[in-house]
Amino acid sequence: MTKLGLRDWILVLASVPTLLIGLLLGGYFTLNRYLDLNDFLLDQGITIIEPLAIATEQPLAERNKKLLYRLFSQSHNKHAPLIKSIAIFDANKELLITSNYHKDFHLLTPFNVVPNQGLTSKETDNHLVLSLPILDHNNLDNGLLLTAEQTLLGYIVLELNQNQALVGQQKALLVSGFIILLAFFISILMALRFSKLFLTPMSKLLFAIDKLKEGDQDTSINEPMKGEFELLRQGLNSIAHNMMLQKDEMQKHIDQAISDYRETLEQYETQNIQLNIAKKEAQDANRVKSDFLAKMSHELRTPLNGVVGFTRQLYKTPLNKHQKDYLDTIELSANSLLAIINDILDFSKLEAGAMELESIHFQLRDTVNEVLTLLAPSAHDKNLELSINIHDNVPDSLIGDPTRFKQILINLISNAIKFTESGHVLIDVDCRHYANQRTSIFVAINDSGIGISANKQDALFSAFGQADSSITRKFGGTGLGLIITKHLVEAMGGHISLNSAVGKGSCFTFNAFFEQPKRHYSDNLPTTPLEQKRVLYFETHHHTHEATQSLLQSWNMHVTACLSLAELEQALTGEFSFDIAILGHAASLDNMSEIKSLVNRVRPQCDYLYLMVNTVSHNMREAFIGTGADACLSKPLNHRKLCESLAAPYRLDHPSIQTPEQAQRILPIKVLVVDDNDANLKLMCTLLAEQIEFIDTAHNGSQALSLAKTHKYDLIFLDIQMPIMDGVTACKLIIESSINESTPIIAVTAHALAGEKENLLKVGFKNYLTKPLDEEVLRQTIFEYSPDFGKSKTQIAQPIESKPVVAPFDSKRIDWPLALQRAGGKVELAHEMLNMLLLSVPETLAELRDATELEDKQRVLNIVHKFHGACCYTGVPKLKQLAETIETALKQDQSLSQIEPELFELDDELVNLMIDAQAQIATPA
Repeated sequence: MTKLGLRDWILVLASVPTLLIGLLLGGYFTLNRYLDLNDFLLDQGITIIEPLAIATEQPLAERNKKLLYRLFSQSHNKHAPLIKSIAIFDANKELLITSNYHKDFHLLTPFNVVPNQGLTSKETDNHLVLSLPILDHNNLDNGLLLTAEQTLLGYIVLELNQNQALVGQQKALLVSGFIILLAFFISILMALRFSKLFLTPMSKLLFAIDKLKEGDQDTSINEPMKGEFELLRQGLNSIAHNMMLQKDEMQKHIDQAISDYRETLEQYETQNIQLNIAKKEAQDANRVKSDFLAKMSHELRTPLNGVVGFTRQLYKTPLNKHQKDYLDTIELSANSLLAIINDILDFSKLEAGAMELESIHFQLRDTVNEVLTLLAPSAHDKNLELSINIHDNVPDSLIGDPTRFKQILINLISNAIKFTESGHVLIDVDCRHYANQRTSIFVAINDSGIGISANKQDALFSAFGQADSSITRKFGGTGLGLIITKHLVEAMGGHISLNSAVGKGSCFTFNAFFEQPKRHYSDNLPTTPLEQKRVLYFETHHHTHEATQSLLQSWNMHVTACLSLAELEQALTGEFSFDIAILGHAASLDNMSEIKSLVNRVRPQCDYLYLMVNTVSHNMREAFIGTGADACLSKPLNHRKLCESLAAPYRLDHPSIQTPEQAQRILPIKVLVVDDNDANLKLMCTLLAEQIEFIDTAHNGSQALSLAKTHKYDLIFLDIQMPIMDGVTACKLIIESSINESTPIIAVTAHALAGEKENLLKVGFKNYLTKPLDEEVLRQTIFEYSPDFGKSKTQIAQPIESKPVVAPFDSKRIDWPLALQRAGGKVELAHEMLNMLLLSVPETLAELRDATELEDKQRVLNIVHKFHGACCYTGVPKLKQLAETIETALKQDQSLSQIEPELFELDDELVNLMIDAQAQIATPA
């Protein structure tokens, strides 16, 4: 876009409006003049033709051409040069006489449409033609009236020149244009004159500003100006004066700064000499310190190893409980101190440059399995999914330092487990082959932990560096692990990197270079018997699923892999059975019934069944084997153990698996069972009597606290909702003010909302059991938390005599097989439990109706909770479901009016149950 100056804008603003106004006014007046001249010409023609028409009426009627010619000649001469021609035509429009005959005379032919049309006109080139009919007025009776019967004598036609009108119009146009141009030039002259008033002082100001830009402060303008320009002149002079003062002051500062800089340079030179001397001394001191640490670490490890060794020897001697606790603390402290010393020793070696890597032959997969076996218990304690996937192209035989490689893996994987509260820790191993028999092993360790912010990631790879100072207090550690890991990775020719975000986990990736041996040794895995075997593999965790499937396929096995229960169900509906079934599942007491049902579903379709669980607990794995599995393996899978376990039956030429008659162990421990419901208390005692030797009972938390203050128990089963004192309060008081402060307390309740289990564990409960109790889950809980069951008595389990499954009375509300299952297959106990429920129904109905009428919400909750606990063991599923629905709603703060339909339905079901029972009693046997 063109930039206009101030002068140009003044000219535009002055000339454009003047030009526009002049054009508008000139056009307006010229147009009016043009129209006036046309009207004037027409009026003149009418003034001439109408008298002639009257004058020629008589001569035309008498055909007196001489008189007509004389009239026309006189009129033509009188009005020349306005008139070009006058002509008379007869009634048939034939020319009679004309004053001037010319070549365009045919244009004068009368053009009236009807005889009495009157005066008509038309325009030709530069001419105006008027035509008027001539009528005979002598025949009229009344001369004032015109009728269509008047005689047409002829037509008179008058041709007028328009040249004079055109000349007048052109003259008006020229005068208008001249006036517009004159006004335009006058406006330009005035604008130029006016612009000088602005441009002269403006140019002086601009000139002074340019001099200021060039650094010339002597730019003062002494000549006064007018208006606002005077203010600008004064301001510019003030700016120039201030700049001059500042320049002088700045020059003084520059001179002072140069002087100070010279002095500082001299000081720096002196300090640099001193720093070089101090640096050399510090390097010497650091070398001495590293040597000292390296030697002292060895000296410290020697007596500390003695402490750890003799501590382990003491474990083998007879110890009481307190002595064992003290030894546990000593061993834990010694191991922690030993780990710190090892880190300091490694760090000092790295600083001193004394770290040397070995170059020996080792098996990569076995090395990784050793690390995972060491760290798996920590992951399983947090219920983390610890999974390893080593790709098929990764060589197993390598030459390098396996000890340092394991140290790297231990540091990174233990950190991942430490900072991950839930989710997974995944390890992927891949490789890339290079020339000269060199292989780069890539390892990625991905976790779903707390993550690390980007601005704190660099600090992790520095000495004693951690992501947060609070981490030390919460998780412990010296902050040396990652710096040692980084140095070890770099010593192996690799690189370590971190990709992490807060709340989204972390991924540590590193690579290390190893050499491949010229000779490869066989790993002696018994894979030959497994070839072409059909395997059903079920695992819901995606990473573990892919890793194990790839491993099985590498052994030439036909794998049917299932990621979900739907896929597993579809695989089991096939026409053929499987040689081997491998089921992966989360290991916990809560999942015991689910694992049992899964094993029962798969077992008929396979010859051998193996479980994979995330636990190293021998007792828990034994319990899982008791569900019907042939073996139970711990995650993450050890490829060697898996192969040997799967091949074992086939290497023994398919031996028949016979489950020996198991001896049931009676543990010499003392247990306290607390429940306010007599039926629940009786069932608990019956199930426990088959497994433990001493049982005490209590009906509320207050009685339990009194017993706990005077008796030492090995295990306490405590109901949550009880009168007088609830289970949570009792648990806190038992831990705080009794002789059972370290006794495991197990929560037992009929119902729990989401998150209630975690709250109970925070209070002090060791575990949580949900009614109805599963006998296997109860047995596993006892084995898990019993202090010592090595001296347990044994009882050979007697075969239970099968009896017909017949309910005590017919009722749609009783599921008798379920009742027998809840009673552990004991018919007498099932009858007794149902009888106790029936005896409590009238009281429950009365109390429930009374509490509902009073709208006592808490009382209704207590009644329903107690009744729900009784329903868990008596085979009344609909009543149990109703009680559970009402209890859940009340715990979620719903009002009684909102659950009124469920309360009415529960009342009806109880009444119907009593009617069914009474009908059976009334009927004779």
